[in-house]
Amino acid sequence: LNLNIFARHSERVRMANIAQMINVLQAMIMTDGEKMVLTPTYYVYQMYVPFQDSTSVPVTFNSGTYAYGGISLPRIDAIAATDRTGKLWLELTNLDPNRPVEVEANVGNADVKSAVGEVLTASKVDSVNTFDAPNSVLPKPISTKLQAGKLILELPPKSVTVVGLEH
Repeated sequence: LNLNIFARHSERVRMANIAQMINVLQAMIMTDGEKMVLTPTYYVYQMYVPFQDSTSVPVTFNSGTYAYGGISLPRIDAIAATDRTGKLWLELTNLDPNRPVEVEANVGNADVKSAVGEVLTASKVDSVNTFDAPNSVLPKPISTKLQAGKLILELPPKSVTVVGLEH
């Protein structure tokens, strides 16, 4: 969510980074001697690469809410941007840890030929990659459908999804 907040305020946030990248809490990479493992944080940053040096595109959505402990949040958070080639990128985060969300994204009059993306999720909210199980949390291709000017996909619970739309 923080990366989406930064993107939404890109006119003020010119640069953002992760302070400590290796062998700390929320690290991108963990090492132990000769061993190395990439963390879910690494994969989120990798998935957001298309949004670097891109142009923000306004996004509006109505996703209902997710409530827990007296706090209510939108179930989905989203950003969109076009890269230098004109490709449209969409990022969707499903905040609900228990329920999937079916999304119908109106892509307007754009002549979209394909939509390819990946999703990062796991069986538990606190799942991690370890030296014994380095591939527990990895991005996987997500199934998408284009129909009548809409992108249709299902966001798994507790997931981050990035989709590129080709014209």
